[in-house]
Amino acid sequence: MRLALEEAKKALEKGEVPVGAVVVKDGVVVGRGHNVRETKRDPLGHAELIAIREAARTLGGWRLGGTTLYVTLEPCPMCAGAIVQSRIDRLVFGAADPKAGSAGTLLNLVRDPRFNHRAEVRGGVLEAEAAALLKAFFARLRKKRADNL
Repeated sequence: MRLALEEAKKALEKGEVPVGAVVVKDGVVVGRGHNVRETKRDPLGHAELIAIREAARTLGGWRLGGTTLYVTLEPCPMCAGAIVQSRIDRLVFGAADPKAGSAGTLLNLVRDPRFNHRAEVRGGVLEAEAAALLKAFFARLRKKRADNL
C-alpha cells in the first residue's frame, strides 16, 4: 500500500485527484498507475485501470489470477468491473469512497455472486494516510475556487 500511496502523490503533483494503485504478483510489482484523467483528458485515466493494463502487458495476458491490487481509494463501478473482468484475486484499498465505492460502500461489485469471479477484499489499509491526501487535495481545490470568485 505504501507504493500505491507513492503513486497517489505523483497524481497530486500533477494536480490530479491523488489516487494510486499497484498490482503485485508473488511479491513483485507488475503494474502501477495513478490518476491522469485531467492531464490526459481521459475518462478512463483511473489509477486502477492504468495499473491493471500495465500488469496485463507485464504478465502477457488479460487474466491476472494470483495478483493483488492495492489502491488508495475504494474502486468506482468502472474499476470494480475491471477487477472482476481481469480476474484479480485480491483487492486491498485504503480509504472508503462514500460517493462511488463499489467494493462494499455503495455497491459490492467485486464480491457479487452473480459474476463468474469474485475478489477477496480488505479495506482500511493505511486509510488515514490515503484520506489525508484526498482531503488536502479537495481543500486546496475549494480554496482555489473561492479565490477565483
